[in-house]
Amino acid sequence: MIVWLNGAFGAGKTTTARELIELIPNSALFDPEVVGGALTHLLPPKHLAEVGDYQDLPIWRRLVIDTAAAMLAELGGTLVVPMTLLRQEYRDEIFGGLAARRISVRHILLAPAETILRTRIAGREVPPDLPDGELRIRQWSYDHIEPYRAALASWLTADAHLVDTSVLTPYETAVHIAEAVGEGTVPACDIVQTPEPTAETVASGVLLFDEQDRVLLVDPTYKAGWEFPGGVVEPGEAPARAGMREVAEETGIRLEEVPRLLVVDWETPAPPGFGGLRLLFDGGRLDSAAADRLLLPGPELRDCRFVTEREAADLLPPVRYERLRWALRARERGAALYLEAGVPVG
Repeated sequence: MIVWLNGAFGAGKTTTARELIELIPNSALFDPEVVGGALTHLLPPKHLAEVGDYQDLPIWRRLVIDTAAAMLAELGGTLVVPMTLLRQEYRDEIFGGLAARRISVRHILLAPAETILRTRIAGREVPPDLPDGELRIRQWSYDHIEPYRAALASWLTADAHLVDTSVLTPYETAVHIAEAVGEGTVPACDIVQTPEPTAETVASGVLLFDEQDRVLLVDPTYKAGWEFPGGVVEPGEAPARAGMREVAEETGIRLEEVPRLLVVDWETPAPPGFGGLRLLFDGGRLDSAAADRLLLPGPELRDCRFVTEREAADLLPPVRYERLRWALRARERGAALYLEAGVPVG
């Protein structure tokens, strides 16, 4: 498993993590800052300059998942990860990627009082040989107090096991965490576990419409970006039935009739993805009462909304949007379409 220590910059995560690995048997430290440092040597400076934080780089989030999984495969036991995560979508992407590898995460928030936090930041040592060290270390920490406060108010407190470290030393904090993890009072994060594909897959999505003929999009916790309700077809399962099952699991809506096929789209492999067949079905129009019964939030979905075709273009990745666009045309015409990478063929 992973014990993920979250908190504002200056909350004492790394110091506590070093103490914690001495208390949890067969544990090791993984600091994702190392991944960020490696990217400064791997990516062109121009590319790095386009983001203000390496967490905004998809490659950083992917490498954090892959490195943590590789370390656990090599070492076993427990991995202690001290890393600030203030954006819920990044937390969902990383923890969901770990869950897909059957790695459970205990999410712990180190939360000293803000006055204590500011005092600690003011006392942080700045390496004398670091250019702009005062700005890059101390001011950076101050600048992230407001995003931290916003995360606390919106999702972070409810998501993580909170430890008030205002009057605790790093060792005392580590003892508290080790006992809480050992006693099981820190539950594994409630996030869906979707196994990573190892070959081409067949996936079924279902389009559901409201009374204004807007289509339902969902924001899964286990991967980045908006999507249609649906998922991977299990071995021996009929694709339409898979779509119906996924709709029920994700939204609580149980379709009474087998949905009509709209498009079959061949998604070409794009490493690290394997591609495969993507099917979209017409789940029909929901009345207002059914739309109000959508089950959110839950372990699989962070959000959902009914959108127009134009609004969907701003939310969906291009190929997925093209799949939707042609599915809507097929719905209008009453005839299914075959696509390759979102483009009609034949």
